[in-house]
Amino acid sequence: MQDTETQVKNKDISFEDFKQQVIEDYKTAVISRECSLLGRREVLTGKAKFGIFGDGKEVPQLALAKAFKNGDFRSGYYRDQTFMMALGLLSVQEFFAGLYANTDIEHEPMAGGRQMGGHFGTHSLNEDGSWKNLTEQPNSSADISPTAGQMPRLLGLAQASKIYRNVDGIIEANKFSVKGNEVAWGTIGNASTSEGLFWETLNAAGVMQVPMVISVWDDEYGISVPAKYQTTKENISEIVKGFQRDEDNDGYEIMVVNGWDYPSLMETYEKAGEISREKHIPVLIHVVQLTQPQGHSTSGSHERYKSKERLEWEKEYDCNAQMRQWMLESDIATEEELAEIEKEAKKEVREGKKAAWNAFGDQPKKEQKKVITLLNDLAESSENKNFINQLKKELSEIKNVQKFEVLRTARKALRYVINEDSSAKTELQNWISNFKEITQPEYSSHLYSQSEWSALNIEEVKPSYDDDAEEVDGRLVLRDNFDKIFENKPETLIFGEDTGDIGDVNQGLEGMQDKYGEFRVSDAGIREATILGQGIGMAMRGLRPIAEIQYLDYILYALQIMSDDLATLHYRTKGKQKAPLIVRTRGHRLEGIWHSGSPMGGITHLLRGIHIAVPRNMTKAAGFYNTLLEGDEPGLIVECLNGYRLKEKMPNNLGEFRTPLGVVETIREGKDITLVSYGSTLRIIEEAARDLAQVGIEAEIIDVQTLLPFDRNHDIVKSVAKTNRLLVIDEDVPGGASAYILSEILDNQNAYLHLDSKPQTLTAKAHRPAYGTDGDYFSKPSAEDIFEKVYEIFNEVNPSKFPAIG
Repeated sequence: MQDTETQVKNKDISFEDFKQQVIEDYKTAVISRECSLLGRREVLTGKAKFGIFGDGKEVPQLALAKAFKNGDFRSGYYRDQTFMMALGLLSVQEFFAGLYANTDIEHEPMAGGRQMGGHFGTHSLNEDGSWKNLTEQPNSSADISPTAGQMPRLLGLAQASKIYRNVDGIIEANKFSVKGNEVAWGTIGNASTSEGLFWETLNAAGVMQVPMVISVWDDEYGISVPAKYQTTKENISEIVKGFQRDEDNDGYEIMVVNGWDYPSLMETYEKAGEISREKHIPVLIHVVQLTQPQGHSTSGSHERYKSKERLEWEKEYDCNAQMRQWMLESDIATEEELAEIEKEAKKEVREGKKAAWNAFGDQPKKEQKKVITLLNDLAESSENKNFINQLKKELSEIKNVQKFEVLRTARKALRYVINEDSSAKTELQNWISNFKEITQPEYSSHLYSQSEWSALNIEEVKPSYDDDAEEVDGRLVLRDNFDKIFENKPETLIFGEDTGDIGDVNQGLEGMQDKYGEFRVSDAGIREATILGQGIGMAMRGLRPIAEIQYLDYILYALQIMSDDLATLHYRTKGKQKAPLIVRTRGHRLEGIWHSGSPMGGITHLLRGIHIAVPRNMTKAAGFYNTLLEGDEPGLIVECLNGYRLKEKMPNNLGEFRTPLGVVETIREGKDITLVSYGSTLRIIEEAARDLAQVGIEAEIIDVQTLLPFDRNHDIVKSVAKTNRLLVIDEDVPGGASAYILSEILDNQNAYLHLDSKPQTLTAKAHRPAYGTDGDYFSKPSAEDIFEKVYEIFNEVNPSKFPAIG
């Protein structure tokens, strides 16, 4: 370690002030360690469900906290509790509230009990869903558990600073940035650097030169697997030396520091912050020789896989123990002073734990007493008194009762009085109803925005046309609409593969980069996950990004990030963070295995929390962009790849018309059968409908327009009530989006009440099309398939009028 005088001499503080800072840091480290130790005990005694802690990483996180400034963002993982405590973002009581999963956001501000402990975030939004001034507070993007999943978002958080530094005119920019001086700080474990998401992010940040500092906490293991199986040369900083910047090439500043060396850590993090903040240079800090005193988590013991020698080394080089020894050697504190600090820390943690436990148990205990009283009254008036009393007894014997146990007992009791009427039964029914109404939102709210800016609140504005409106390629409607968006909304930007210079592969952005510059219309490398991450991070900092994924098939590369991070963000923070990112892609009716996927069923299920729009033409697509940009939620828009060259009239209210979310459109009136679909398939259905009309079958065609949300006004059931027959047609695989659509119509709209024939689906085959036009015809529904399927339904209804075709 450096001597103390060297550490202080360049500081504008006295040695006494420095000593006091060090002592406060040590207190934080000891408190954090004590939380980890006691937290593990709470799990093993059954009071908490699972524990994963930051013990062994305390001292480097103190250094990180010192370099962290208001306006900066953290994108980390589940070891960073000391960092949060050092910045005053996490109290002892809040730490244990997270461990117990308290659903009260006031007690558990990280996630309101929706995530396991060790997952941290700050509040970016006011109570009404509007943005706070993020430059006035330290910020932490909400953590996720998937390994290295925090990395793509980190890239976007850093890129936002570059945008704010280089793009003028952004509305309310002063809420999100001070001249682009904010750093995005990422943390990751050494083993997680094996993941592709780490490497994709590392490469992208080096190319883009954004203010990003990655800390790799290296304790030489990934759960039980040592570094020799994780990393070439067992050393991440060694193998990324090629990323080191030099006089002729941009790249990274790479630093290595021992995780137990307090003064060197402070110096390293201060230098890293200055370089990245001022020059927008990415930095990788490899923090080595760290330990993990309790192993990976409460699910196992590290004594099973670490040698005796390793365990002895970890005991000696524990960062807290090394800091303590250095403080003694440097005359910063005496043995007696440190012992007193440690004693007080244990007391503070015990008291915080007790307060958190009491707060967690208060509500269920109150409800337990209420239900016991209600069950007592119910038993007195029931023929099944003995059974009800047994339930009451079992409930009263639960010492640390949980909410589900109270509700479950109350619901079971109703079974014994099904054929009875009494005021006691009514009171119990009312309690159950009220308790569910109050409690369910604690676990279900904020999947989508509940603010006034919800995209569902954006009213439809229809496109309008001049009398002599020109018919143009659909791509020009998109292009000119984007032009209006970029002109009127300087906070909007778009990026992706081939998005910038050539104006996207279908020319929907032709000329936009020349007009609005490379910071707003830009190319990206072939790296879908970090394209998504760019969008998430920038959206979390007040920008309105549009992330372009070139084809629908390619979205699979980014699906994990979309599902685990973007789709859950508003939910997992209980409405305290948002990322209104728009994801642009194109698909439908393509040819060949790799450009023909229609994984809409999978996407619909995996992306709850994101609006999914499937427009049938470019005017509808443009309207969806306009709608989503007025709201505050993420959305996915799937444009029809074979629609860019089809003719559409050019609207005269570009940038203003809006396609509503969750509203279906009847594009052909009919009385005999309801045909439901979306996207390019509708053109084939319209062809089949014309042929069906020639044999006396008038089909009504409904475009669902969005899969999430789906038919909010329940207009499809109104059509089925008229036609009494239903066929869902889709180019997704069997059981995919067609099954989802059918479920919505039958289960949520009760359309079965109006059916005279079996509701059916017509889908693509279970495989993807082979290469060539024939592959598409034999793999996905054709006009002939649709005609014959509908005719078959009517053959069954009236075989004399509709004899079998063959």
